[in-house]
Amino acid sequence: MRLLRFCLFAFMAAFASAVNAEEVVDSVDPGTSDVPQISLITCGPGKDIYELEGHTALRIRHNGMDVAVNYGLFDFDAPNFVYRFVKGETDYMVGAAPFEYFLRQYVREGRDVYEQPLNLSPDAARRLVELLDENLRRENRVYRYNYVKDNCATRPLAMIERAMGDTLALKAGVYTEGWTFREAMRYYHRNYPWYQFGIDLALGSGIDYVITEREKAFVPVVLMEMMAGCGVVDSTFVLSAGDKAMPEPTPWWLTPLAVGIAVLLFAIGIAVRDVRRMKVTRWVDACLFGIYGIAGLVIAFLVFVSEHEATSPNWLLLWLNPFCLIVPAFIYIKSCRKLVKLYGIVNFVALFLLIVLWPLTGQSGNVAFIPLILADATLTIRYLYITRCLKLTNRI
Repeated sequence: MRLLRFCLFAFMAAFASAVNAEEVVDSVDPGTSDVPQISLITCGPGKDIYELEGHTALRIRHNGMDVAVNYGLFDFDAPNFVYRFVKGETDYMVGAAPFEYFLRQYVREGRDVYEQPLNLSPDAARRLVELLDENLRRENRVYRYNYVKDNCATRPLAMIERAMGDTLALKAGVYTEGWTFREAMRYYHRNYPWYQFGIDLALGSGIDYVITEREKAFVPVVLMEMMAGCGVVDSTFVLSAGDKAMPEPTPWWLTPLAVGIAVLLFAIGIAVRDVRRMKVTRWVDACLFGIYGIAGLVIAFLVFVSEHEATSPNWLLLWLNPFCLIVPAFIYIKSCRKLVKLYGIVNFVALFLLIVLWPLTGQSGNVAFIPLILADATLTIRYLYITRCLKLTNRI
């Protein structure tokens, strides 16, 4: 228990003040037994993207000490944090803090907080404390985070099962039947489609298989539901009732699909206008394919450089790839028109293959991709048609 005490004081500086007792709706008697009392703590969804599925921690009360052990810590100030995170070197930490300070953070954010005391044998409870104590050592507290397979929810579950020496029989609700990892994300991101749009761009087919009941535990609020029915939890107590509303859902006219349709209609309008006057509006191509090319650079980095296992394979590379930047780079250079035309031919073939073969890839796409891909195809066909006609009439 010495390391738990050390981490308790080490992390006190990260929190501001204690929780007001009047904000606590219900609680559990700490007791004075020599046997550690351990609970699973679940925090409800928050407003940021990484908070939409909730958060999990463990609460340990023993000999007057009351701490929260949290596997969801990361250091923004670590060298090259953003680059390393995108690359897949997602190093998270486990830490301990006074539970009242941990709770205060979520009360301040207006989020629900639930406690589920664990029915562990005295030996299992002591063993769990020993395992957490070992995890909290400086040389052990950093781990390689995986959003769906090794996160703030799956880690506590694994520690509980190691302490028990047994595997819990977990069962989620019927609403989760047939879920893939992507479908689970879509369920919790349904009111914030831009979040999911980014995920659907970045993550490939590796998250599109039907997951097991145990794999559903990567969602903290689902883990809480499953723990209530697995025999190790008798009751669920409300420690804080959230009083702040979630951000307003994205209005339909600002969703990715609405924006995609607007881009497609704009592309069709430009294509019709250009064909009528037999002249390419080059700034449109430069802007659209420039955006696609930048997105392609990110996806290519995630596929070929990143260590995130879920980013590869990603069949969207047939559409969004660095070669899209050929258009903005060379469309204004007369001597490079053949290169741009060659890219247009290859791009159109790639788009055709993507559309035809997509059902065979096993990758689930975002509905907003459809109008954006069609906008790409529309401008490409228009460019090839106009340049072909101009060549036949010796005007190019």
